[in-house]
Amino acid sequence: MSAGRSRRRGLLLWPGIALILVGVGLLGYVGWEFWGTTWVSHRHRDQALTQIEREWARPQGGSGAVRTTWGDATAIIRIPRFGSDYAVPVFEGTSDDVLATGFGHFDHTAAPGEVGNFALAAHRITHGEPLRRMPELKIGDEVLVQTRTTTFTYRLTTPGSGLVVPFTAGWVTDPLPTNPDGGVEPAQAPGQRLITLTTCSELFHTDNRMVAFGVLEKRVAS
Repeated sequence: MSAGRSRRRGLLLWPGIALILVGVGLLGYVGWEFWGTTWVSHRHRDQALTQIEREWARPQGGSGAVRTTWGDATAIIRIPRFGSDYAVPVFEGTSDDVLATGFGHFDHTAAPGEVGNFALAAHRITHGEPLRRMPELKIGDEVLVQTRTTTFTYRLTTPGSGLVVPFTAGWVTDPLPTNPDGGVEPAQAPGQRLITLTTCSELFHTDNRMVAFGVLEKRVAS
């Protein structure tokens, strides 16, 4: 083999190896985003639930938020349609750290059981995927919100896939959400105690949000 041909083969070899390494790196990144982050989130979620339940069990504990490693937790969400073992903590705010571990409670929206709109956000894919099965939710499904002292039962009045809006549609977190397009919305009656669930509408696209509304049906002391 001539020296020139050997050099040309060498020049082709290294770019090929570089492309392979880039491809492996991209596959690793995708794998981490879709599976690694969820594995880590499930571990953090379980640890947060343990911290919350331990604090709630203390007789001298107050009624405020529980300070955890991942944020201030105020409740645990249970959705029977998602299984009897479904339990996800609710943290104050909607920062990346919060949403990487559980539900985020939108600032300036009602607390559980209060008049107004208890508005929540959660991931549908990656980071634990609390609302991956959002489209399965149906009118009449229950969303249980457990706090230190009370369990609130909300019943959905719209299905999980009944409303898709741009991520800029801030009206869905209003005290009484009113659809400016005249479409899906809660009953327009003042003084309601509402819950709103929001998540990404598509698994691989994040510009739109899927939204479901519910109304408080009952409360039971924990």
